[in-house]
Amino acid sequence: MSRTHRLFQMMQTLRRLPPPVTASQLADEMQMSPRTIYRDIDALRSMGAVIDGEAGFGYTLIEDAALPPLGFEDDELEALVLGLRDVAVIGDPALAKAARSALAKIKARVPPRQAHRLQHAVLDAHRFVSMPAIEIDVAALRAATWDEVSIAFDYCDRNGAETAREVDPLGLVYLDKTNVLMAWCHLREDFRTFRLDRMRNFQRTDHSFRPRRVPMLREHLERIRREIARTAKDRITAD
Repeated sequence: MSRTHRLFQMMQTLRRLPPPVTASQLADEMQMSPRTIYRDIDALRSMGAVIDGEAGFGYTLIEDAALPPLGFEDDELEALVLGLRDVAVIGDPALAKAARSALAKIKARVPPRQAHRLQHAVLDAHRFVSMPAIEIDVAALRAATWDEVSIAFDYCDRNGAETAREVDPLGLVYLDKTNVLMAWCHLREDFRTFRLDRMRNFQRTDHSFRPRRVPMLREHLERIRREIARTAKDRITAD
């Protein structure tokens, strides 16, 4: 890890952890020696970051002089808080951690009055129905989707039938009771939707389908919209 990256990570850790953050906590989080933590705190202060505290007591990041304040309307800020807290609840571990980190970044860059609103927001997100356990690495799945690389996995459908699939991953959708992958299935030669909790033995292949992901995703979504519209029309006719 370069020194610049290390200092950036320390700033993020100071934003994320409840203050005051001790050198021991920072050392555990960043897997470094306390001596290195003390040196990096001094380096950040010399670069303009206002960090209150001292060794043996803990540190509190007061402000980051290198970052200008962000301008948000109060409603915009509450929308961000609600959205990010929802991601922290429903996202995979990497995404949930990123949501908490993003909240800490926003809090560090908004004016004090809005930082207080963010810290004590009246909006929150909870899920009272437990989501099915997901065994695959969702962060790796998201990376393969962005990279437009085909993936392989074993799948168990709603009837218990098991098949080996290779698909082109197009996008992930987080629903109220489960999370799904929209994809082009090589086995069925058609668009399919797969529940993440029914996927096993996920592997990334060497087959790239770039640059077709975005138009394929649009077509997949359009088919879903047409199917929903057709089903709704049939129901109206039946009534």
